[in-house]
Amino acid sequence: MPRISAAIPLEGYQCRIQFEDGTQKIVDLKPYLHGPIFKPMLDNLGIFRSLRVIDGTITWENGADIDPDVLYYDLKPAWMEESVSNE
Repeated sequence: MPRISAAIPLEGYQCRIQFEDGTQKIVDLKPYLHGPIFKPMLDNLGIFRSLRVIDGTITWENGADIDPDVLYYDLKPAWMEESVSNE
């Protein structure tokens, strides 16, 4: 199971992510910030940049988080999968 060891916000919603196995990626997290819990991050880049890594997952103070598997394996955000299955 991929776990994140470090995440550093870059320009905009991009983030440099390091996984515990040494893999590093630069990921645009904006597509993953969908739904009411992520609205504060979209409305305020400062809040987005306050991200931290807890228990191998990128999290924010309001309890929002992003599944590290999705980022590691370059999977579609869950909301995109749901909208495809509802069509």
